[in-house]
Amino acid sequence: MTGATREGIDLTRVLHAPQQRVFAAWTSPEDFAAWYGGEADVPLDRVAMDVRPGGSWSLVIVMPGVEMPFRGVYREVSEPDGLVFTLKDGSAPEDSEGEVVTVTFSDLGGGRTELAFQQRGGHLTPEQYAAAEDGWEAFFDALADRLAAHP
Repeated sequence: MTGATREGIDLTRVLHAPQQRVFAAWTSPEDFAAWYGGEADVPLDRVAMDVRPGGSWSLVIVMPGVEMPFRGVYREVSEPDGLVFTLKDGSAPEDSEGEVVTVTFSDLGGGRTELAFQQRGGHLTPEQYAAAEDGWEAFFDALADRLAAHP
């Protein structure tokens, strides 16, 4: 795939946690705030999650001198198999749906879960997708750390 035609992100991780625990890490405000944003701070009082089809979610990543809001709507909730939701940051046009994120959690046995992540929409430039991919990689590192610390 060339950068000029890039229209999304595809990542896969094997996490050392059971499928249900990985699902909970994406749907519990305490867990989500702990890993979304990587090493940046996400105050729990700035996280809202209504985890059901049509329900909304939002959070704010806080770094020195800057706040980065993210929000979206859950399209599909299939516990413990995965989620589909929209994702918009503060720069997205108000009338834009934003990107669509699909995460699938597959039980590998032995307390391991494969996380398959896909972000689509074509609303970002190739450079923005590359930066977003780096961000998600850092978030998933933080997710793995969270799961290890809070099994």
